[in-house]
Amino acid sequence: MAERVAVLLVALALLAGCGGPIAGTARPVQLSDDGRAKFKDYYARVNKAGEEGAAQQAKLLKDTQHPDFRQKTCDLRGATIKVEPTWTTLRMDADWAPPGEKAHPRGDVYVVAVTITLRKEDQAIGSQIGSMHVVLLDDEVYGFAPCLGG
Repeated sequence: MAERVAVLLVALALLAGCGGPIAGTARPVQLSDDGRAKFKDYYARVNKAGEEGAAQQAKLLKDTQHPDFRQKTCDLRGATIKVEPTWTTLRMDADWAPPGEKAHPRGDVYVVAVTITLRKEDQAIGSQIGSMHVVLLDDEVYGFAPCLGG
């Protein structure tokens, strides 16, 4: 059991992108109300799917994976995540590329500070503050597999 918890805690660290500082200067994002609503809806759907179960959340994360990175998925081993963004930290991150990638994703890349809680069988396994990246592409919000460091 201790080994499973350790694996899940490592996964949690990966989910939050290791929580390191984000380079650059924070500036308020100039998003329309509709654009901001799309980001809020994305995270609401991620959390709702997690409440419905690991399989539902895994499917949603796969379906909303950025089209250029669809082959990059991860197995949360039956765990779910709950993501609580701090909306005042939302900003563009035009220079970001997923770890191990050289290419910047197509679309407008944003980063937001989040608190991520990893749950397994209705019990919180761990929680971490980090950052997650999302992209607005063709008027749709896409994310990245949590194990890509968000």
